[in-house]
Amino acid sequence: MRKIASMTLTVLALATSGCMIGPDYFRPAIDAPAAWRLSDQKANDLANTAWWEQFNDSVLNDLVATALRENKDLLIASARIEEFAGRYGITRSQIYPQLGLGADAARQKNTVPGTTVKDTYSTYDAFLGASWEIDLWGKIRRQSEAARAQIVASEEGKQGVILTLVSSVAGAYINLRDLDRQLEIAISTAKARGGSYKLFQDRYSGGVISILELSQNKSQYEEALATIPALEKTIAQQENALSVLLGRNPGPIARGKTIDELIPPLTPEGLPSSLLERRPDLRQAEQNLIAANAQIGAAKAAYYPSISLTGLLGVASTSLSDLFSGPSKIWQYGGALGLPIFTGGLLAGQVQVAEAQQQQALFTYQKAIQNAFREVNDALIDQDRTRAQLASQRLQVEALQQYAETARLRYDNGYTSYIEVLDAERSLFNAQLQYTQTQQTLLQASINLYNAMGGGWVTEAEKLSAAPLAK
Repeated sequence: MRKIASMTLTVLALATSGCMIGPDYFRPAIDAPAAWRLSDQKANDLANTAWWEQFNDSVLNDLVATALRENKDLLIASARIEEFAGRYGITRSQIYPQLGLGADAARQKNTVPGTTVKDTYSTYDAFLGASWEIDLWGKIRRQSEAARAQIVASEEGKQGVILTLVSSVAGAYINLRDLDRQLEIAISTAKARGGSYKLFQDRYSGGVISILELSQNKSQYEEALATIPALEKTIAQQENALSVLLGRNPGPIARGKTIDELIPPLTPEGLPSSLLERRPDLRQAEQNLIAANAQIGAAKAAYYPSISLTGLLGVASTSLSDLFSGPSKIWQYGGALGLPIFTGGLLAGQVQVAEAQQQQALFTYQKAIQNAFREVNDALIDQDRTRAQLASQRLQVEALQQYAETARLRYDNGYTSYIEVLDAERSLFNAQLQYTQTQQTLLQASINLYNAMGGGWVTEAEKLSAAPLAK
C-alpha cells in the first residue's frame, strides 16, 4: 500500500507540473487614438457615479431601481452566470481523481437434478473505485482556463445588460417627457386656434371676412387637432415599451419633472485607455478571446498520449455480518495508455477549428474596441453640436413668437392678409415642437456618452439589483 501511495503522489506531482500545450494568452496591441475629436476638459470625471441621479428626478430614480430588480433580461443574464459556473465546475473536476462507492447483494439457489441437493447462499460485496486521467499535456487545464474565461465573460455580459438597461430606461423616460411636452404644445395651440376659429365664424356670419379666410383659419385649427391623437398614441406606446423594461405588463408610467426642468448630467472626462477598462462589452469580448485561445491548446493536446489510472479496493463475503470483518479482500489497480495514430484528419480539423475561432474572437475584440471609440466620439460630437442647435432654436422660437404677435396685430388693423398670420403661427407651432425634440436629443446625447464610456457606475447600478436566480 505504501508503494501505491508513493506512486500516486509521484504521478500527481507529475500531472500538476506537466507542460501545457498551446499558446498562452497575451492581450493584443491596441491602436488607440491619442485623443477624442471633441473633449470637455473642464468637466470632472463622473463616470463612476450614478449619473441618472443628476437629473434630480425621484421618479426616474425609482424607475431605474425597479428595472434593476425586475427586468427579465437581467434575470436571464444572472442565470447565465450560474450556468457557466456549473460548466466550469464540471470541466475542472476532471483534473482530480473520480471516486465512487458501490455495494452488491445477491441471494442464489442451486438445485442438482435427480438429487436432493439444494444449495442456497447469499453474497455481499462492497468496493471503492477510482479513475483518473493524468493531465500531462494540459488539455484539462486548458479546458478549465476556457471555462473560467467564459464565467467572467458571462459576468461581463450581465454588466453589459445593466449598462444598456439603465441607459434605455433613462432614455425612454426622457422621450416620454418630450412627448408629454409636445402634447401640451399641441393642446394649447389647438385651444387658441379653436377660439380664433369661433371668432372667425362670427365675423364670417357678419360679412366681415370671406370664406377664404374662414377656410384658412379652419385648416390651421384642424392641423393642431390632428396632432393631438397622434401624440397620444405615441405616448401610450412609449409607456408600454418602458413598462416592459421595468419587467411589468404594459401600463401607465408615473411622471416627475418636465423636460424643461431636467438638466443633463455633467460630461465625464475619459481617455481611451480608461475606456478599454470600463466597457463591459470590451471586457466580455476579451474573455471570449481568452477562452478561444485556451481551446487551441486543448485541441493540440489530443495529439499526445493520454494516460489514465483505475483502481478498485473492496471486500466480499457470503454473510452480511462478516462483510467488513471476514478475510475476503478485493483490490485491483491498473493503467491505460492511448495514443492516436491515424484519425483521417480529425485532430487536424479540430485544431483548425479552434485556431479559426480564436481568430474570429480576436477580430471581434478589435472591432468592439473600434466601435467603442466611435460611440464615444459620436456622443461627444452630438452633445456639442446639439447644444449649439438648441441655443439657436431658442432664439428662433422667441423671434417667431414676436412675429406671430406682430402679424396678428397687423391683420387686425387691416395692414396685411390672413396669409401672413397663418404663416407666422404655423412656423411658431413647428418651431416649438422642434425645440422640445432637440431638448430630448441633448439629454439623450448625455445618456449615450455615459453608455459609451462604461465606468464604475455600472457597479453602482448593480448594487440596486436584487436579481435572484428564478426558481
